Amino acid sequence: MSFTATALTGSKPEQYAQLVEQARALMHGERDRIANAANLSALVYHALPELNWVGFYFFDGRELVVGPFQGLPACVRIPLGKGVCGTAAATRQTQVVPDVDAFPGHIACDSASRSEVVVPLLLGETLIGVFDIDSPVPDRFDADDQRGLEALAQAFLDTL
Repeated sequence: MSFTATALTGSKPEQYAQLVEQARALMHGERDRIANAANLSALVYHALPELNWVGFYFFDGRELVVGPFQGLPACVRIPLGKGVCGTAAATRQTQVVPDVDAFPGHIACDSASRSEVVVPLLLGETLIGVFDIDSPVPDRFDADDQRGLEALAQAFLDTL
């Protein structure tokens, strides 16, 4: 199967709606979470500007373990409650961090990262992991990005 991403147009919410549509088409009919996480990471990494890391950490019952991603090599394991990813997993709330250096306990896997969004992945009450997006630009993410990235995370969860 060949997949061609089309350029995103319109307002930021319209661009995210187009990206979610592309993501759903890309993952349609595929149930393997590793395959879908890999393709979704690549899609988002190449579609959105000013990103340096996009990927998944999966919860193994004790801690978060790196999954498919795009970007520089990453921290392999993150305890719940530690860093932005661990905080999103522990609180089960999306974390939007305008300045990672100001985030208590931030784990610097890529020293170029300046801002970050982490969306917890939940099936009901069950923690699956987190969807992590980093940018080298301070204050890169706003409420539209949060809603759009949460919608992309939901598209991934809908395949599980």
